[in-house]
Amino acid sequence: MATAVETLQTPTDDMANGTNLFAPDDMDTEMSALTSKMALVSPTSEEYDSLAEIIKARVEEGQGENIYVIGIGEGDKPGLKDEDLEASVATLQSIAQSLGLECVCLRVRQAEKGKVSEFLLRKKVAQQDFMEIRVAVVGNVDAGKSTLLGVLTHGELDNGRGIARQKLFRHKHEMVSGRTSSVGNDILGFDVAGNVVNKPEHGNLDWIKICEQSSKVITFIDLAGHEKYLKTTVFGMTGHAPDFAMLMIGANAGVVGMTKEHLRLALALNVPVFVVVTKIDMCPPNVMQDTMKLLQRMLKSSGCRKIPVLVQNKDNVVCTATNFTSERMCPIFQVSNVTGENLGLLKMFLNLLSTRHKYDVTQPAEFQIDDTFSVPGVGTVVSGTLLRGLIKLNDTILLGPDSLGQFQSIVIKSIHRKRMPVKEVRGGQTASFALKKIKRSSIRKGMVMVSPKREPKACWEFQGEILVLHHPTTISVRYQAMVHVGSVRQTASIISMSQETLRTGDKALVRFRFIKNPEYLRTDMKMVFREGRTKAVGTVTQLFLQTGNNNSSAGATNNHYTRHQRSGKKSHQDGSGQAGRSQNDSQKQNKKGRRPRNHRSPYYYNQQQQHSTVSMTAASDGSLTTGDPAATSTASALSSLSLTSISNTTAAGAATTATALHSDVDMDFSSSSPSSPSIPASTVPRA
Repeated sequence: MATAVETLQTPTDDMANGTNLFAPDDMDTEMSALTSKMALVSPTSEEYDSLAEIIKARVEEGQGENIYVIGIGEGDKPGLKDEDLEASVATLQSIAQSLGLECVCLRVRQAEKGKVSEFLLRKKVAQQDFMEIRVAVVGNVDAGKSTLLGVLTHGELDNGRGIARQKLFRHKHEMVSGRTSSVGNDILGFDVAGNVVNKPEHGNLDWIKICEQSSKVITFIDLAGHEKYLKTTVFGMTGHAPDFAMLMIGANAGVVGMTKEHLRLALALNVPVFVVVTKIDMCPPNVMQDTMKLLQRMLKSSGCRKIPVLVQNKDNVVCTATNFTSERMCPIFQVSNVTGENLGLLKMFLNLLSTRHKYDVTQPAEFQIDDTFSVPGVGTVVSGTLLRGLIKLNDTILLGPDSLGQFQSIVIKSIHRKRMPVKEVRGGQTASFALKKIKRSSIRKGMVMVSPKREPKACWEFQGEILVLHHPTTISVRYQAMVHVGSVRQTASIISMSQETLRTGDKALVRFRFIKNPEYLRTDMKMVFREGRTKAVGTVTQLFLQTGNNNSSAGATNNHYTRHQRSGKKSHQDGSGQAGRSQNDSQKQNKKGRRPRNHRSPYYYNQQQQHSTVSMTAASDGSLTTGDPAATSTASALSSLSLTSISNTTAAGAATTATALHSDVDMDFSSSSPSSPSIPASTVPRA
């Protein structure tokens, strides 16, 4: 049974009355009559057309939907008489029909001067088109995340032992342990009237049929709750670009484990959060009371500054959904997956959620890749989110950056949204693309597909303004950690800071350099910086774009080296070895096939034996001399060895062997004089 907390706020009429379609700052003084609560009672033809234009603009601004309140206007107390309310509703329905909108009554409530009615205006979309809202599901392990999604999407209650979550798991070990370890995706469809269209057939959901019947689709991003899967959770929050975050809390366990970590992550990425308290059917009232008090204290803390609102009826749902994105309000739902208590309120709230981003389809396209596949009979497939612009079938687009920071042209072979084939994708939508003539091995997570008009460039280094949330000691230059920026997930090293050291709570400008590959970034992107228990968040403020095509030379000339590059540079300066290769060198060996560090190949010993033959023969015959005393002494020492294979070698044979070595190994035999050729000391093998 849901337990209310007296100190928690509940939605008030003042909050609801603050939401009006006709805000005074959007109208000029000549249209003051349209802001009146009587505007829809008996409008003239000119006022009717003006109202239609205003409603059309607001629906487009809301990405296809808007909530309109009848009975609230400027300069008058809220409420209308019954006859005036009926006339206003008739006018609104007429305008909605002319604009191709569905008009659904959400609630009618009593106000000071009469009744106030609220309607949902939703655009009627084509069969292959729908609005999409992405909701990231976060919370501590065993909070009931996967179980709740199984109940919502399949429409069947749980048995108390986790049968509902078995339908969502992707791996066998997840079914055995009952814990999610990968990013899962599930959908919940609503038709134009707000009814759920999910109807499982033999326990499985037909995504294509759901999308065809839906006017709005909620995509749940099921993330892991265990601490060891934190990197997967961070990638899901940054790479999948969620519109909202649903924080799950078990009523019996309370605010424990990773709950605060996930809340901090959502707040750092500016993702609106609402809370769902589960397992209320098995929780004693006193434990529930303690959990709600602790939750309230956490939401009101200085780092969060939210207004907790307990949702108990449909009026609360409409009020919180209307003011959720614009206010600091944080709705709290108390549900049970076994009894189904308050699940209807949660579904109604999800139906009323509207996207908080404004996407411009006129801008050049930019698509971030968060996963890759190889489908038999189709080829290489990439999935992700279109951040801006428009991509159509058979478009030519740029894919990259690769390990050299280059972008290559590719052609879109087919497009799917939620497993349904479509001809185009607009900004803010997730999709999968089948690409022509490209291998999956050449694509990785973090790459982007952009329009050629954008003229993309990759960068090795970038500057960000970060806030250190937690670090056990201090952070200084050359500190390395994992950086998450959008779908990019790569280790980066700090090469400079505005402060000498950073501690917990410090804020500074930091310059990073990627270790492995250059990446495509934009300024103002949110970033997460983590390594072990170290966590920092921030924003990308400046990019340092690469100017040349040879990234290996660019990395070698930089003053900041990785561990292998620094050791290679030192040996090169000492004249005792070769310069270390850059991390992004295309010729580097595969780690699986690499020999141990102290193991030398048979080729090395063969060459060493041949060099010994040349040196000892030259020393005994006197036809070849070295210009270095150290090399001469080495050759003399080697000549004392009794090797039967070289005892009969002549000076002519030694010269022939030296010539063969020169042509095979490409060694530099320079002569100190025409009559006495000399072998540099660096070419004489060391014992």
